[in-house]
Amino acid sequence: QVQLVESGGGLVQAGSSLTLSCAPSGRTFGSYAMAWFRQAPRERREFVAAISWSGGTTDYADSVKGRFTISRDSAENTVYLVLDSLKPEDTAVYYCAARLTDGYTEYAPRNIYNYDHWGQGTQVTVSS
Repeated sequence: QVQLVESGGGLVQAGSSLTLSCAPSGRTFGSYAMAWFRQAPRERREFVAAISWSGGTTDYADSVKGRFTISRDSAENTVYLVLDSLKPEDTAVYYCAARLTDGYTEYAPRNIYNYDHWGQGTQVTVSS
């Protein structure tokens, strides 16, 4: 069982930046597609960004495209989500997710049901 540990959330003002981190506990994540989702109060969990096992393919929700950047560092065994130009509507719990791939196919799905492993979430609150 892959355990994912997120960190980096916090309370910031609109226009600020944050960097979220996600690291798997106890194993390397080299063959895993990784993604970030978020869930605001009384809303469904929604896709934010995804990255393939190699880092060569990324995908973003329209609402964050141009403001958020997903990346991965194999040496540090960590996936990052940089949140720039934050807006109050970005307030949510952000979840890291992982899916084991074949290590060849460039695969960065948006569908929540494609991911098998989830972290506990980290709260991001943006004040106006």
